[in-house]
Amino acid sequence: MSHSIALIPGDGVGPEVMAEARRVVDALGLPLEWTELPWGSAFFHEWGRMMPEDALEQLREFDAVLLGAVGDPSVPDHVALWGSILLMRQGLDLWANLRPARLLSGVASPLKEPDGFDILFVRENTEGEYSGVGGIAHRGLGSEVGIETSVFTRAGCERVIRYAFELAEERRRVVTSATKSNASRFGYVLWDEVADEVAAEHPDVRYERVLVDALCARLVRSPASLDVVVASNLFADILTDLAAAIQGGMGMAASANIAPGSDVPGVFEPVHGSAPDIAGQGIANPCGAIWSASLMLERLGEEEAARSVMTALEAVCRDGPRTRDIGGSAGTREVGEAVAREIQRQVE
Repeated sequence: MSHSIALIPGDGVGPEVMAEARRVVDALGLPLEWTELPWGSAFFHEWGRMMPEDALEQLREFDAVLLGAVGDPSVPDHVALWGSILLMRQGLDLWANLRPARLLSGVASPLKEPDGFDILFVRENTEGEYSGVGGIAHRGLGSEVGIETSVFTRAGCERVIRYAFELAEERRRVVTSATKSNASRFGYVLWDEVADEVAAEHPDVRYERVLVDALCARLVRSPASLDVVVASNLFADILTDLAAAIQGGMGMAASANIAPGSDVPGVFEPVHGSAPDIAGQGIANPCGAIWSASLMLERLGEEEAARSVMTALEAVCRDGPRTRDIGGSAGTREVGEAVAREIQRQVE
């Protein structure tokens, strides 16, 4: 069965890491049809928008989207994100963002005793603090005010929390819910109420409610105590960056934006950003992009291929070559070629 993939290299180091993710996927020999879409900051400077007006309609025609990175100093961050990835998440209703955090052998962690953690973060992806509801009044005056409204719906909370419990049942059966209901009296109180209700339906899963600040400390002190962590848009954004730091840095961070139970194509992306300071130097870490490609293959039903990619990635992280951000001296392409060779060796 052939799969159609939209490839959006994006900005900065995006094209560099996406070239290696594609190289690795192509080494599997799967029947894939790639379509490269030149959307991003260069597109913005030519057309005044990050993507064409019918971008979402175009993306719906694919089985999956592999996205490199978004952002350039020449385009304001809020314009770049709300014109691309955030538009994709909301417009396609990709309400769950999955971010695995696992320390691969050979990759150093800043933690003194990293203790073999394996965490899956489930992020609410379309509402919460990133709903985009609000505005700025009295622009340019001394009384200028910016209002940002967080949106928590019962339906939005329930579907992502329920999905987290379903995933936990396939893992170590522990769900940790990040909250701040002691200070946020409405949105997170509703979140907690829904989480309690869903937890009661899953008596075989241990459920714990943890204030987000305490959870940050626990993530550093005892990451192995965590299995599946479910959190709002903002809290999971912060927690997963912290998790990326303890798993070797942002270059190792992978993600999947999906709508479970639907046929909407998922958007799979490393979350290290466009890193314009090192763009074009060939030194960016492609591991997060390759890991994201593995998540994409898994979502497409190519479980064996997804496992092959991760096995090859783990072997290269363990034995080298590695990029300088994780203790090596190799370049982006060198690492990608090594992972592709490892896949070919597995096939032989």
